[in-house]
Amino acid sequence: MDKSPDVLSGWSWEENKLFKLALAVVDERHPDRWEVVAAMVGGKKTAEDVHKHYVILLEDLQFIESGKLDHELGERQPCIQVDCTRSVCWTDDDNNLLVRLDIN
Repeated sequence: MDKSPDVLSGWSWEENKLFKLALAVVDERHPDRWEVVAAMVGGKKTAEDVHKHYVILLEDLQFIESGKLDHELGERQPCIQVDCTRSVCWTDDDNNLLVRLDIN
């Protein structure tokens, strides 16, 4: 699939962040809730757009919470088994490697 999720949904990452913030601060009993949320998203979305986006969000949450979500997104990646029964300390060699790679 060559279209990114924001193109398919019509909502950018920034608009989604503003949408979630607006949902958190605008009381659900506010008489003009969707108009206020639409304004907080940036004014490019209508109250109807915002309400539809909210309904889709609720449906997504219900689907996730139902346990029906397929956790295999794309190809399987190999897992690394970690022995949690012993402590692994940061060594001088580890530190020197980071200094050589200039990773902060």
